[in-house]
Amino acid sequence: MSTLPSITGKTRLYAIVGDPVVQVRSPEVYCGELAKAGIDAVLVPVHIAASEIHEVLPALLKLRNLDGVLVTAPFKADALAIADRVHPRAQRVGAVNALRREADGGWFGDMFDGEGFVRGLIAHGHELAGKRALVIGCGGAGSAIAGALLDAGVKALTVYDKDTARAANLANLLARDANGCDVRSADASAAGHDLIVNASIVGMRDDDGMPVDLGPLDSQVIVGDVVLRPADRPSALIAHARRYGCPTATGVDMHTGQIDAILEFFHIR
Repeated sequence: MSTLPSITGKTRLYAIVGDPVVQVRSPEVYCGELAKAGIDAVLVPVHIAASEIHEVLPALLKLRNLDGVLVTAPFKADALAIADRVHPRAQRVGAVNALRREADGGWFGDMFDGEGFVRGLIAHGHELAGKRALVIGCGGAGSAIAGALLDAGVKALTVYDKDTARAANLANLLARDANGCDVRSADASAAGHDLIVNASIVGMRDDDGMPVDLGPLDSQVIVGDVVLRPADRPSALIAHARRYGCPTATGVDMHTGQIDAILEFFHIR
């Protein structure tokens, strides 16, 4: 029989903020890791309305017993602006998904969506160097994944967003340090791509359809989706890919890939 952690006045706090937060798995994961590490701390979900993020998050960071914050949609760009200092990779993509209190009381931000997704693909045995990738959605997660794919050595990268200006801006930003990779913004099409990633929130709800119409897929195309869904109710994109025999990576794989890196970031490991 498991025992609940004892929470006292000395217990340190971590939080995950988003709108919504009912779907997040982080509290159960990180509370378990904190307990295993013998650290007197808990991580709790905090639901902040999108219209109130610039009022509520800075106030939350003033809590003296708060040591870290995980940031989920739609607040990753807001967290970058609120952080006192950020890692260069977070600055490059304009988004933060983890904030850590430093010794001087300031808040340091970093972005692990891209690293988590790449680690998840590698854990499934996929080699990314030389791949031609399509990333759908150019928000915080999409920008981070696109940057991480560049770092992993893809030879071509297409980014797509319904907001075409946002996609063009991301492509121009990444192209400045592309290491020979062909980076462009364009309409989303399966043609000419070995790796397709949905980094938008489409697929989070049960009644969501596909993020874009991809049509039939070659069975060799790797398909990934950042959306966290139960294993027996995959997103429409993952279900579509599996019908064509494509290898897939889910939001659960990305989340698992992030855990070690974030534990190190928070000095839990």
